[in-house]
Amino acid sequence: MNSKRAIPTLHDVATTAGVSTATVSRCLNFPDRVSPRTKDKVLAAIEALGYSPNFGARAMAARRTNTIGAIIPTMENAIFARGLQAFQEELRLHGFTMLVASTSYKPEIEEEQIRSLVSRGADALLLIGHDRRPEIYDFLETQGVPALVTWAFDAASHRTSVGFDNQRAMQEMATEVIKLGHKKLALISAETANNDRALARRTGIYQAMEDAGLPPHDLQVVETSYGIVEGANAFGEIMGRGQKPTAVFCGNDVLAVGALRRAREMGISVPQDVSVIGFDDIELAQVAYPPLTTVHVPHREMGQKAARALSRLLLEGIPLEPTLLKTTLVYRNTLAPINF
Repeated sequence: MNSKRAIPTLHDVATTAGVSTATVSRCLNFPDRVSPRTKDKVLAAIEALGYSPNFGARAMAARRTNTIGAIIPTMENAIFARGLQAFQEELRLHGFTMLVASTSYKPEIEEEQIRSLVSRGADALLLIGHDRRPEIYDFLETQGVPALVTWAFDAASHRTSVGFDNQRAMQEMATEVIKLGHKKLALISAETANNDRALARRTGIYQAMEDAGLPPHDLQVVETSYGIVEGANAFGEIMGRGQKPTAVFCGNDVLAVGALRRAREMGISVPQDVSVIGFDDIELAQVAYPPLTTVHVPHREMGQKAARALSRLLLEGIPLEPTLLKTTLVYRNTLAPINF
């Protein structure tokens, strides 16, 4: 997995940009002291070469800091907590420490975090989902830093992942919901741009509808940020329309709990008036009222296997292998058949 190509140096950047190494250093550390024209040349050279500043750790003879970075979309809810906890526990058994960064679901912040963790000597990275610019993967390859994708699985991708099939998981749930007589469906989703997991889950519902002879374009979709308040507002928007659904899928359990709260506020009975379905099966799903029907994601198993895979790669040179994990449907009290 580690690249054999020479890692670019400060001198390489200076030569490419046509400036001195002191100017490159000044641009990196004190950008306000460099003219915009010079700064643009230096930054263009950095991008072209895939250079990462050396903060000391990467100059160690062993070139290992025993740290692995995990870059997740958010720390504001529990979606990633269980998997990361298992990831950290397993890493510790192999002598590694975890560093965590959050991106707020913004690709530009993720790229900053990737470069920052690499520059600080991270031996490997854990990433969420496959969807990012090819230049970022090229940068990691140039730096010789392996990256493992989680929370998604794509057999067609050459980026190794330890995760689950988001599309199939949601498709299986949607198929069961449709079998219960539901034909008017809605989805409260995260923004699908730059989020392959959310897009795959929406595609799963489309596929289930198509298989059942329902027009996929009839699916009512509201995209929003992940959060209880956001889920509540999206549910209110959907139920305020003329064509009310009988089942509302939610991109995760946090959105679903928000939907349940707004249903109570609107005097809508779940599941008698409308069914609500989540995704993830975090602890919140069990204590929600009513307890939430959802898709169980094997968070702890995913975290453990990802940590084990990266540790074996770094310590023993065992190549990363794609690993597909199973999801299961969890039926609780927010899904009921159509009786009319």
